Amino acid sequence: MIGAIIGDIVGSVYERNPIKTKEFELFKEGCRFTDDTVMTCAVCYAVREYKARPNVNVIGLFQKRMVELGQKYPDAGYGGKFRQWLENPYRRPYNSFGNGSAMRVSACGMLADSLEEAHKLAVYSAEVTHNHPEGIKGAVAVAEGIFLARQKKSKEEIREHLSQYYDLDFTLDDIRPGYSFDVTCQGSVPQAIRCFLEAESFEDAVRNAVSLGGDSDTQAAIAGSLAEPYFGIPARLKARAYSYLTPDLRSALGI
Repeated sequence: MIGAIIGDIVGSVYERNPIKTKEFELFKEGCRFTDDTVMTCAVCYAVREYKARPNVNVIGLFQKRMVELGQKYPDAGYGGKFRQWLENPYRRPYNSFGNGSAMRVSACGMLADSLEEAHKLAVYSAEVTHNHPEGIKGAVAVAEGIFLARQKKSKEEIREHLSQYYDLDFTLDDIRPGYSFDVTCQGSVPQAIRCFLEAESFEDAVRNAVSLGGDSDTQAAIAGSLAEPYFGIPARLKARAYSYLTPDLRSALGI
């Protein structure tokens, strides 16, 4: 999960100030954690509890932890509909296909015991808010990719598996010049997956995502979450990211 958090923090300063290069300061002044990190921690908290008590109402658990942490960090940068959901006591999913379902899902792939469980948890974590088929698909694709990376599958095996969800037959160089801000799953998740597939290291995956000049923090979070189990993360990057987190968020991650 720390892979998603590093991507979020690094990409946070470029979300509204896009760049088209991989040459940039990794933890630039002004970097911060955003809603991507808060919800990643919330999902992690819920999955950890579910694994300890598998008979619990898992969808209710996801909702509880998202609301709890979301309301503690009201200025994290939530989208308008998600903010309304947080503030509404009668919370219902709102048929979203935004990439929020995919940026928060990493624990579902990292903590699952099987591909089937990763899929199931991803669906549950998405359906709390993002119950549109595209919103669910984005979460499932990322969680399954993470699980496969944990199983030491090759990039080609991961690409082949995820191609059932998205067309991945393009390169970053092909799309970078014309790519722009897009918060939909279908318009940002496959691009983030390519950022991982073309990467040579964890850091390279994050740099790839920022260099697209789109929804930088979220795409870097997704690419980072896929790159974490495949490449591992240097201790210096983990330590730097942990320094941004509050005790509440660290506790949600179990650290």
